[in-house]
Amino acid sequence: MIKIYGIKNCDSVRKAIKYLKSNDLAYDFIDFRETPVEAATVASWLKGTDIKTLFNTRGTTYRTLGLKALDLNDDEKQTWLAKENMLIKRPVITLDNNVIVGYNESLYSEILQN
Repeated sequence: MIKIYGIKNCDSVRKAIKYLKSNDLAYDFIDFRETPVEAATVASWLKGTDIKTLFNTRGTTYRTLGLKALDLNDDEKQTWLAKENMLIKRPVITLDNNVIVGYNESLYSEILQN
């Protein structure tokens, strides 16, 4: 089953859901605000993608928390992702061992429709 993680009001998440619906792909949506992602889930995602892709340095949360000044290493970033889910780049889509971060229609077609 395809799982899509994010927040309801994120444009990229909405685009991803629209893509899944228009291609008749069944999915479960997990909202970070209602069901926070735990450290074990973040760790499992990092087996399929890298921390630079998953860690959102362009969002408001990153700036508000002043994380740039801390010059975090990869382990510290991973800890922050579990502690503050809004630092996770959205959406995160998982299917089996595949992890897709962000809205990427070509990857969706390649991975989710096979």
